[in-house]
Amino acid sequence: MTARRTVAEPTPTRVGYGTLLRTPGAWTFLVPAFAARLPYAMLSAAIVLLIQHEYHSYGTAGLVVAFAAATQALIGPQTGRLSDRSGQAAVLVPTIAVHAAAVAALIALALNHAPVWTLYLAAGTAGASVPQIGAMVRARWVAKFPDSPQKLNTAFAFESVTDEFTFAIGPVLASGISAFASPSIALITEAALTVVGGLAFAAQRGTAPALHPRVPGAKQVSALSSPGVRLLAGSFLGVGSVFGAMTVSVTAYATAEGQSGLTGVVYGIFAGGSMLAGVLYGMISWRRSVKQRMLGSYTLLVLGCSTLWAMPNLTTLAIAGLFCGLAIAPTLISGYTLVETLVSDGAKTEAFTWLTGAIGLGLAAGSIVAGLLVDQHGAWAGFVVPVFGAGLGLLALASLRRLLDAPGTPSRTVAHGGAQVQLAGASKG
Repeated sequence: MTARRTVAEPTPTRVGYGTLLRTPGAWTFLVPAFAARLPYAMLSAAIVLLIQHEYHSYGTAGLVVAFAAATQALIGPQTGRLSDRSGQAAVLVPTIAVHAAAVAALIALALNHAPVWTLYLAAGTAGASVPQIGAMVRARWVAKFPDSPQKLNTAFAFESVTDEFTFAIGPVLASGISAFASPSIALITEAALTVVGGLAFAAQRGTAPALHPRVPGAKQVSALSSPGVRLLAGSFLGVGSVFGAMTVSVTAYATAEGQSGLTGVVYGIFAGGSMLAGVLYGMISWRRSVKQRMLGSYTLLVLGCSTLWAMPNLTTLAIAGLFCGLAIAPTLISGYTLVETLVSDGAKTEAFTWLTGAIGLGLAAGSIVAGLLVDQHGAWAGFVVPVFGAGLGLLALASLRRLLDAPGTPSRTVAHGGAQVQLAGASKG
């Protein structure tokens, strides 16, 4: 193999958030994207609150949320692929309309105590039509910085912080609206934000990535055909199981303690820990490889989750959740950074969406298992799910980590004349 030499600066160059946010056109898509992403963080919590309130079963609530997450995980990547080919706006507008209608149907069915199977249909449609805003924003950053890995690292850190901020306030908002109004009003708010934010984001066509239309007769390769993408998606299943189990288990634990109004606060502290870690991650000029960073943060995630089930009260649970959350954002940032190197330009949105979808699928599994365990053994039992799910993800990641090297470009960096020279094919990292 011919060595590919890339001369870099002697030391890593840090790109601050200020520099990132001064990128021309950035705010025009970031502001509406935030409004459109917040509903995703509200959806699961609002559905749990609505179904539990009307049907008095955390198991049923967990299954309905799981079904919504599963359809989002399976259909989301297909809409991501369509947006790569046809444009983000062309996909977003009809998707938003379907989502609003599905949420309205779910509310009507639940309030009228319709058969449970009808809830699955409505929730499944709502999940399948969740706009893939996070993946689309990341694709826009890739289009902005095609030749600047350090800027992309900062951009992905910023996106993770944004995700975690929405997950910190989304459940709080959903539970607060449910407590002061009703769970159905919380879901109506979710749908309204999706419509307003999603349409405003779709209107920003000037910052959208270039289209990669299907070439007649050419073989269309899915991002999932990459073994590295499949491995990252599998590891993100474990992260999703943490989110799903926490959504159900924290709600059940707070209710059992007679403090259901603190559900969103405890979950928000968990997400807040991740947000803090994401901010710090993006401010550091890393010398370790992205793969090493992901393995390290995933290990810390498993260790943090291992304490949740043993917490004796809400205060200690919030503290344990904080430390568990500190490992979330670095894991997600590393994963999104790695997956961008494993696929071609025409499949990046799809690849990002597979990771987001894997989180959703893991959330589905975590919600189901945690809900059933809570119904049978009490609130504490649901917290066994995060450590088990994350542990399996870490096992897969550690044993198959060689698959995370970009095709044909595994490399190591060596000193040469006061600069860094990257030699292709030199190491597996």
